[in-house]
Amino acid sequence: MDAADQLASMGTFQVLKLPLGFIRVLEWLFAIFAFATCGGYSGQLRVSVDCMEKASSNLSIGIDFAYPFRLHQVSFEAPACEGIRRERVFLSGDYSSSAEFFVTIAVFAFLYSLMATIVYIFFQNKYRENNRGPLIDFIVTVVFSFMWLVSSSAWAKALSEVKMATDPDEVQLLIPACKVQTNKCGSVHGPRWSGLNTSVVFGFLNFVLWAGNIWFVFKETGWHKGTTKLAGGASEKQAGTFNQQPYNQGSFDQSGSYNTQGNMSQPSEYSQVGGPTSYSNQM
Repeated sequence: MDAADQLASMGTFQVLKLPLGFIRVLEWLFAIFAFATCGGYSGQLRVSVDCMEKASSNLSIGIDFAYPFRLHQVSFEAPACEGIRRERVFLSGDYSSSAEFFVTIAVFAFLYSLMATIVYIFFQNKYRENNRGPLIDFIVTVVFSFMWLVSSSAWAKALSEVKMATDPDEVQLLIPACKVQTNKCGSVHGPRWSGLNTSVVFGFLNFVLWAGNIWFVFKETGWHKGTTKLAGGASEKQAGTFNQQPYNQGSFDQSGSYNTQGNMSQPSEYSQVGGPTSYSNQM
């Protein structure tokens, strides 16, 4: 317990209340959900083959497939409707590249979010000591935002093709016995897609989180601080220009003379005691 208290006292957990740290924690969690729902998926569909010879029929043929969805390697045995002979049938399609790319981005995003959160908490001073830390953080955030968009879009397209390739009605077309009109083929049930649909949703949610966090990371860089200083200096200069008095309309000095614009002064005809100072034409 003492070691945990000492560790907590060393870290600045207040950063988790700020958008920069809070969004990093959400990115970490959403990355887990993304690669867990995709990488841990396994599905099954079942079809039936009712041969004219009932002894050869199989009314429940189970076909299992899973991540990374190399369907061309998935096979099952179907009755040939010729005695007891069985035929091995393979599914079609290989969608491993899109699925593995999506999971890879999710795993690396999980690792980076975890590392960034630790740096924010325990190494905040080192992070802000110079511009290198925020700059690297900004570049990585931009790259991951783009990669989340690309990987999620590619996986969404691949998922639609996986659904089509594992549709029981499409699988029946691969079975030779189903092409004979005297035999009847049907679907028992199809795969459940809720897990994979959730993975696509989490993929695009991760893109939104990473893209939204670009602004908060950019505020930590020297680029934002430099533009802020320039904008502040321009505002102060403009405010100082307006604060300068452009001219003086007029003022009286202590000797009774009147100063107007241009610092032109004219002597008063009367002194402070009220008598004339001079009389040019004496009578």
